Amino acid sequence: MTTPGPLASMGDVARRTAAAGFDGMVITEGARTAYLAASAIALSGADLDLATGIAVAFPRSPMIAAQSAWELQEATGGRFRLGLGTQIKTHVVRRYGAEFAHPGPRLADHVRAVKACFAAFRGAPLDHHGEFYELTFINRDWSPGPLDVRDPPVDVAAVNPWMVRMAGEVADGVHTHPLGEPGYLQRVVMPGLAAGAERAGRDASDLAVIVPVLTITGETDAELEASRSAARSTLAFYGSTPNYAFIFDDAGFDGTTARLREHQRARDVAAMAAEITDEHLAVFCTEAPWDDLAEALLARYRGIATRLVMYSAATDPAHVERYGEVARRISAAN
Repeated sequence: MTTPGPLASMGDVARRTAAAGFDGMVITEGARTAYLAASAIALSGADLDLATGIAVAFPRSPMIAAQSAWELQEATGGRFRLGLGTQIKTHVVRRYGAEFAHPGPRLADHVRAVKACFAAFRGAPLDHHGEFYELTFINRDWSPGPLDVRDPPVDVAAVNPWMVRMAGEVADGVHTHPLGEPGYLQRVVMPGLAAGAERAGRDASDLAVIVPVLTITGETDAELEASRSAARSTLAFYGSTPNYAFIFDDAGFDGTTARLREHQRARDVAAMAAEITDEHLAVFCTEAPWDDLAEALLARYRGIATRLVMYSAATDPAHVERYGEVARRISAAN
């Protein structure tokens, strides 16, 4: 998983990532756009699967998202997945200047509209009439035309149970949150996907479960402690978000988010990190020495995730090659 950098640098990042042993890259969207970074990577010659994880849906029309995904699927020879998400209201309304009302149903309609565009690119009439989007016009001059590979799979980011069920109903997979520890995945994600898929007459086993994993690793005690410190900061940052409070509560850590928010309001970053105990780390992170990390991840996520994303590799660039070796061993085991 990586955030986009300057476009001229992304080819080198991609080639280093492939050489390290990774199968693919998940491109997040923040200060820079996911689609442009993915395009630079797709044209780099690196042997990688690509996914946006996620591209923000609402600032772009479904047609723009569909065209971008279609061209990336063409450029990668069928190795691209379109990951879409809502972001939060402040960003969507105040930064992007877009509509946010009813984000769950709006995202579901967006996904359906994107898939209607894919069908239209292959020659079907464009005839989508949804609650939020209506698309009814395309002709040969304005269609990118059919591909020789499959349509890009469309995944959505989901945390709460409603969004997970929606993913199971309308999407091809789900991007879980880095807080998505195995217990949460078993309690919320797997049954939610199954319920959504059943509602749509689909097979839940066909859906991708893409899981970014938080890891703690190193060779020495000092390296392990530094890795634990970084993990505490990450958990404190994400845990201060009210929408994620139920994940902590359901894992047996009632009130964690409320305490984190008190420290956040006081601008006490150190106290936020200190709120994350060793017990939190044991639940939300996978800790093992480098040589044992692949096996530890497989033990925790086999049978749940269809793809593991090395979240911590993005925050630890000095060890990309070590994380790549972990990824290579996981792929070999599968």
